[in-house]
Amino acid sequence: MNENDASTARGFDRDTAPDLSKDGWPEKFAKAPVRRGRPPKARPKVSTTIRLSQGVIDHFRAGGRGWQTRIDHALRDWIKQNDVA
Repeated sequence: MNENDASTARGFDRDTAPDLSKDGWPEKFAKAPVRRGRPPKARPKVSTTIRLSQGVIDHFRAGGRGWQTRIDHALRDWIKQNDVA
């Protein structure tokens, strides 16, 4: 399989593709918005440093991926149950 065969296998044929350097394509690409990565969240989380006991860290890490999110949820639950305002 050569390079052209690989592109055809994906449904793209270099021989019949339009020449993107002609017919206004550069202008269209220049006007197109550039979107990279995930869309921004309305309320992003804030990076911080917090000191926790080793037992707390071990407990949450033992649950695997998402351990920081589980700590966040545990703290949110505590706030709901202990709202002093």
